[in-house]
Amino acid sequence: MATDQSDMSLPRYMGIPTFMRTPYQPDPAGLDIALIGVPYDGAVTNRPGARHGPREMRDQSSLMRSIHHVTKINPYDLCKIADIGDVTFKAIYEHDAVVRDIEAFFARVHAAGVVPLRAGGDHSVTYPILKAIAKDAPVGLVHIDAHTDTWDQFQGSKFMHGTPFRRAHEDNLIDADRTVQIGIRGAQNTSDGWDYSLEQGMRVIFMEEFTEIGVKAVIEEARRVVGDGPTYLSFDVDGLDPVFAPGTGTPEIGGITTVEAQALLRGLRGLDLIGADVVEVAPPFDPSGNTSLVGATLMYEMLCLLAEVIAEKRT
Repeated sequence: MATDQSDMSLPRYMGIPTFMRTPYQPDPAGLDIALIGVPYDGAVTNRPGARHGPREMRDQSSLMRSIHHVTKINPYDLCKIADIGDVTFKAIYEHDAVVRDIEAFFARVHAAGVVPLRAGGDHSVTYPILKAIAKDAPVGLVHIDAHTDTWDQFQGSKFMHGTPFRRAHEDNLIDADRTVQIGIRGAQNTSDGWDYSLEQGMRVIFMEEFTEIGVKAVIEEARRVVGDGPTYLSFDVDGLDPVFAPGTGTPEIGGITTVEAQALLRGLRGLDLIGADVVEVAPPFDPSGNTSLVGATLMYEMLCLLAEVIAEKRT
């Protein structure tokens, strides 16, 4: 099952922009991987803008090509891949309704046996995605971020972009013993998030440890933690140093470089990944478009990982 790649040979400024210039197919039936946008940032604590992430990442993803220069993988030869559009909302100012809309959309994708690769949007939306695809049993988690996102609440709300993995753990959607959080850093007004992750048994790799032991050792540790079981991959671009990704809502200096990020993702080859996302790309804070390009490139790296796993399972 291969993807129609004819549009990828057109000049990049031509055609309707879809993720990676894949076909647009609203119905996930028959696909292996669905590329999805979730244009929502109603749960941020400070700077909004991630609602524009999926549209700009689609545009910048026209710069992607098909064959990975390191692994030589062409994900479009291995799998049938399409952009199935954005989650739409019936009541975008009501958090509970937003959760229901996102969960229902991804439940439809999951029921079709399709693996989702999502562009955000803020990090809150990973929680309803996990509600849709991990409801039968908790999954492992590779979480790359400056923040643990395991706070309990902010301003009285338990649904915001700093709480998704606490909610997911409370709902038995992720296995704390198979969760690794990479790149954590930055001062906080409360240690609540750090404390929860550590007390529940999550492996937290603060940026200082990342720098000390290096990417290869971090990869080995991540693979040890999540093991061979089903695993979700979530990448918040504020895990990167803002030199590389200034267009995000809560930047923290001293972060991962883009070279390290690519090496880290490539080191996850062969994990049983059941879905992935790139979140918190906020184009209004980066008029250059570079953060959106970084986000789209990370998505391509993830696409290669997912396609290879799916092809191996098929054979």
